[in-house]
Formats: sequence, C-alpha cells, structure tokens
Amino acid sequence: MTGGDKDVAAEFGEAVNMTATELERWLATEESKSVGQKDDGGESTGHASGRRIVDLLRKRKSAMTDQDYAHMAKVVGYIRRHLAQRPSQDVQESRWRYSLMNWGHDPLK
Repeated sequence: MTGGDKDVAAEFGEAVNMTATELERWLATEESKSVGQKDDGGESTGHASGRRIVDLLRKRKSAMTDQDYAHMAKVVGYIRRHLAQRPSQDVQESRWRYSLMNWGHDPLK
C-alpha cells in the first residue's frame, strides 16, 4: 500500500459510514433499487457500486488491488459531490438520501 493508497483508504473510511451488513440490507430494498442512473434499464450505477463497496468493506487491506483503491477514490468523490447538493427540505425519505446510501453513506447517521 502506497502513501496515496493509505490516504484514499482513510478518506473512504470517513466517507462510507455504513457497515457492510447495513449496506447489504439496504441494497436489498425497493427504495435502493428505485434510484440512480440505469444505462440499460437494469441495475443502477450506484447500486452496482454499493455491491462493490460491500466487498471492499469485507476485504483484508493486504488483498486490496489498484482497482480497489481506484473505486474507493470514485466513491469518495461521489459522496463529496452529492453531499454538496443537499436539498433544503426533509431528506429522510428522499431520492437524494437513497442515492447516497447506495454509495455507502447515510447522511442521517
């Protein structure tokens, strides 16, 4: 693990505030499946990312690959951008929150 990888892993650990089990349960809900961009009408980008995040959360640090760190950086970037777009109304049952949760971050935690 390089210094850059350590930084990415630390940022990922701060941005992703759901456990692998919490995220896995969330991804099984209809709310989770109802949000996000779907290229082919199938699974959304965020939902697929969520499944990958579950794997990353369960993976030993020593087994991480460059692709894993690249995905972690993508997740951190998405969460930061999305948090900056927080709507002014209640977000409890919002598509905004559901989308963030697909990426492993519950803004109400």
